[in-house]
Amino acid sequence: MQGRADCPYYAKTELLADYLQKNLPDFQIYKITQHPDVWEEWLKGVCEKNKWNHKKSPIIWRELLDRGGKGLLLGGYNEFLEHAQLYYDVTSNMMTELMMVIAQENLEAHIEKELEKETQKDLISPLQVWITSATSPACYNLLPILMSGEVFGMQTEISLTLFDKEQSEELLKSLVMETQDLASPVLRSVSSCTTEKYAFHQAHVVIVLDDSTEEEVYGLEECLRSKVPLCRLYGHLIEKNAHESVRVIVGGKTFVNLKTVLLMMNAPSIAHNIIAVALGVEGQAKAAVARKLKTTASCIKDVIIWGNISGNNYVDLRKTRVYKYDSAIWGPPEFSRPVLDVIFDSEWVKREFVMTIKSLTSTGKQFGRILASHSIATTLKYWYHGSPPGEIVSLGVLSEGQFGIPEGIVFSMPVKFENGTWVVLTDLPDVEISQQIMTRMTSDLIQEKLVALGDMLTFQPYHSETELSLRDRRLSLASTDDKQEEQNDHQDSIFSDQAPDDEKDAVLSDEST
Repeated sequence: MQGRADCPYYAKTELLADYLQKNLPDFQIYKITQHPDVWEEWLKGVCEKNKWNHKKSPIIWRELLDRGGKGLLLGGYNEFLEHAQLYYDVTSNMMTELMMVIAQENLEAHIEKELEKETQKDLISPLQVWITSATSPACYNLLPILMSGEVFGMQTEISLTLFDKEQSEELLKSLVMETQDLASPVLRSVSSCTTEKYAFHQAHVVIVLDDSTEEEVYGLEECLRSKVPLCRLYGHLIEKNAHESVRVIVGGKTFVNLKTVLLMMNAPSIAHNIIAVALGVEGQAKAAVARKLKTTASCIKDVIIWGNISGNNYVDLRKTRVYKYDSAIWGPPEFSRPVLDVIFDSEWVKREFVMTIKSLTSTGKQFGRILASHSIATTLKYWYHGSPPGEIVSLGVLSEGQFGIPEGIVFSMPVKFENGTWVVLTDLPDVEISQQIMTRMTSDLIQEKLVALGDMLTFQPYHSETELSLRDRRLSLASTDDKQEEQNDHQDSIFSDQAPDDEKDAVLSDEST
């Protein structure tokens, strides 16, 4: 007997079946419920398989064991009541109100049972985690964090696969042994892979690190185009081999936004589950502010990173607050103050702070090992378990037009993680960005994408109208100087042509000397 979990007629049939099974020694019944969302599809499949014609819940059939388990359809609710009345002289007098109560209890019990099954399934089937460019320094620092159980939880076992180029096979074997030596209670297995066609098989999590290359790249444009083949390969392999619910996280210090959008283009079915890590830049900004205030970086919250994570970005301190700050105003641990109200040196914010973050971002300094791995691990932890309540987190996601950002580019913006996903915080007050700053950031990201795909030949850095005006002025002054120099040369030439022969000889003599 099978029925929709919330069906009152199934509840009444179930009660009658229980009574018959209790009082008749040779009477046995097997009861299975289906969730309302899948009931119709399930019923259609069963009827097609057995060539039955039945449309409603419940469905009851006899399994003829003497005929190899062949099913004989009895029918539904009415047919079962007639069968019980005819063969056993038993009927059911359950009231409608009680039927509805039992139906609701059945649904709740079914949902609880399914959740328990999923939990047991997770214990039996470990989380499949793949790391690309596994011999990179960032991976060495990431592995102990993943094995600590802090990212996915101590109840989630991990099956780890380290993926890299074929020439890295010996290094990968050594890394596998080191990981096993950690004796982590959450590690079910660890292996290596260098064969592309097997990459990301049934992966639940894919961590994309910076790819190391021995080929020499000339110029920015060639460097941008060099990202396309690998992202195209990874995208196709993830689309083909990974689990349908796979989560892909892109970290690194070069072209993070570009690599993320290229992966999305080549893995369209899971594009919504591909994100870029921005917590590294956020951490650098928090540390810079903390050093200025002579406090710890963990006391700085709600720094927003806008734009290109590994390039032209904007560090927004307008929502940033400092906690546990030793000043004239003091309060409980949850008390905080706006950072911009505490830092009185506005010139430091406008100049030194901006230049410090710009230097760290453009050069990739301090972002190859500890910071990169910690940023990836923390982002994954938030993705699975939620970010701290009320806290703003920066994340590189595909723009859907939020904040006036053009669609189709990956842009770092404020989000919160909850219920296994992320939500862009579009309701934050007073976070509007000036058109000039927005154009500067989006222009570079759009051009990176166009150049990488071959739709634009050269990358043209964005210049504001003020910068263009100053440049034009410099060019104008340079042009005037060139004209003056050209005029002086012309005059010298005239004088030389008109000079007596003995003067010309004197000049030649001096030059020869």
